[in-house]
Amino acid sequence: MTTRATRGPRRRTVVALAVILSVLVAFVVRLVDIQVVSADEHVSQSLEHIGAGSAIPGQRGSIVDSGGTVLASSVMVYDAQLSPQVIMLVEEKNPKLPWAEASDKIAAITGQTGEEVRALVSNALAENPNSQYAPLKKGLNTEQYIALRDLGIGSYLSLKPRETRVYPNGAVAGNILGFLDNTGEAKAGVEQLEETCLAPVDGEETYRKGKDGVVIPGSEKVVDAVDGGTVQLTINSDLQWYLQQMIGEEAQKQGAKGGTVTVVEVATGKIRAAAEWPAMDPNDLDSSTPETRYSQIFHRDFEPGSTFKAITAAAAIEGAGLTPLSTVTASSRETFPNGAVINDAFSHPAYNYTLAGGLIDSSNVALSKFGTMVSPEVRYDYLQRFGVGQKTLDFPSEVSGLLHPVSDWDSQSLYTTTFGQYFTVTAPQLAGAYQAIANGGEKIDLSLVESCTGADGTVSEVKKPEHEQIVAPQTAADLTRMLENVAVQGGNADRIQVPGYRVTSKTGTAQVSDGNGGYKAGVYYTSMVGFAPVDDPQYVVVVTLDEPTKVVSSAATASAFQKAMTQVMKTYRVMPSSVPMDALLPKFG
Repeated sequence: MTTRATRGPRRRTVVALAVILSVLVAFVVRLVDIQVVSADEHVSQSLEHIGAGSAIPGQRGSIVDSGGTVLASSVMVYDAQLSPQVIMLVEEKNPKLPWAEASDKIAAITGQTGEEVRALVSNALAENPNSQYAPLKKGLNTEQYIALRDLGIGSYLSLKPRETRVYPNGAVAGNILGFLDNTGEAKAGVEQLEETCLAPVDGEETYRKGKDGVVIPGSEKVVDAVDGGTVQLTINSDLQWYLQQMIGEEAQKQGAKGGTVTVVEVATGKIRAAAEWPAMDPNDLDSSTPETRYSQIFHRDFEPGSTFKAITAAAAIEGAGLTPLSTVTASSRETFPNGAVINDAFSHPAYNYTLAGGLIDSSNVALSKFGTMVSPEVRYDYLQRFGVGQKTLDFPSEVSGLLHPVSDWDSQSLYTTTFGQYFTVTAPQLAGAYQAIANGGEKIDLSLVESCTGADGTVSEVKKPEHEQIVAPQTAADLTRMLENVAVQGGNADRIQVPGYRVTSKTGTAQVSDGNGGYKAGVYYTSMVGFAPVDDPQYVVVVTLDEPTKVVSSAATASAFQKAMTQVMKTYRVMPSSVPMDALLPKFG
């Protein structure tokens, strides 16, 4: 039986439970609103108050030459700025270092005058009496940073660190190294080619803070930055320096628009020098033009002219069974059955040329006759084998050259393709073709990068170059013997001798396109290529001159070729030739 005494506590219990349930329901409703309905809004608000952090920049990797000499690196510099308003406030409080004295000390460190520093501040205040910013000097080094810091004027002097790219050797290999733009993005050369290796991975420092801005203890987390790796090139910077100076002098002496020297190691395909003029200094981009900021060695293609007569000879030897002593009769000007007219560079009667003689005299007519002893398809195949129309490294801005399909060859180009016209190559492609001849017919892909060494010391070797036997060893030996005879019996023989060394050579004189399907009158792109020593081939050298005006024939390149080959032999201490040259090959049958 329920009594008044028992009804009271029970009623109070029910009321208490009702209140508790009401509060719980209110909490649940509010919780749903916070975590579901308005979740995004509350998360963003909370992050504004409790989440904070900053990036920890990594340092871009260095580029070094084959011997470890630094060609490109990143250093920390500092941009200094002043707070004019704070300077005035400090000045009012009778500072230990008055502004007149402080400005002189600042100027002595930054390389300015005290008047200049004081003018920066007064001008800023004239524009805005509450000015908090007056730029002082950018790009200060660490020594200057320490000296400014030790002045004890941090209340109004701010020093912001900034990474910058430095090229210690200036223009040496500048066109190959490339450059970064003002945002730090690689725009050319090895800087762009090896971005994956060189680029750092930024770290991050994060923490939580209360609404009052105080960092919550224990909330700090740091993800360390990973610096970029070191790229080692195959380039020899000492040789590169010499060749850049030399080709600059030779190009200007010949009144040329530009010049290049490319050196390739026969046994490995490694590019040991890629020198050009005009040269670009990555430290001073404003001193160069957009055209000279990229490597013309890889960017410029040209008709190789007579340098590719050796490749025609290779096709004829293997495709038609010819030898260096096979003969054809050739005059200096002939009209062929299909109506094509071919001329030699000099006037002469009908000669009974050997294949060797056709190369020595560089007879277009003779090579037209030897070359057409095989089908156009066979010659096209040999041009491809020797690298025409294929990039060598996929270097930034590299062009592949142009090789028209046989179906596009007309009555004239059927013959001109035998002596290096109606297709184009780059200097590295030309070097690669002669590397194969010098290497017993084995072509090795060219390379410019040796390795990438990560910040942790891990060395990543680059992809190994492919090897391909593109002509028989005997064919390469025949070509080598004929090319040595060109060096000894050709028109440039006296100008290209390298004392103590047996050398091969072949010149090229190519007409320059006028951009309208024709050629510029009397304007040529000249080249010379060869390797040494003949008895143990070590290095291929290619020299080009862009539109020389003093001497317009390939003889313009003779002096530069001789100097380049001589320096290469000295640099690598190549032993002089110990085996005498074989008997001279006859020019005529």
